[in-house]
Amino acid sequence: MRLNNIQQVEAFLDAVKLAKGDVWLESQQGDRYNLKSVLVRYIAIGALIEDHKNDLELFCANKSDEAIFLHFFEENPTAL
Repeated sequence: MRLNNIQQVEAFLDAVKLAKGDVWLESQQGDRYNLKSVLVRYIAIGALIEDHKNDLELFCANKSDEAIFLHFFEENPTAL
């Protein structure tokens, strides 16, 4: 996934804040970015703005949180 503009960044961060459980990004190299950590969130957003379209995969610990991100991707199809 890749965030293309500030509106997508803000919407993505709002989705992370709404999630009740842990949310993280995982790279193909095994790096894991816990998006509930404010410090790590800045690092992860930097990676999402760069061209890592197929390198970072989103995970939710709480299955009900997945609906939040499905809504985000419906509203922001270019982030996929």
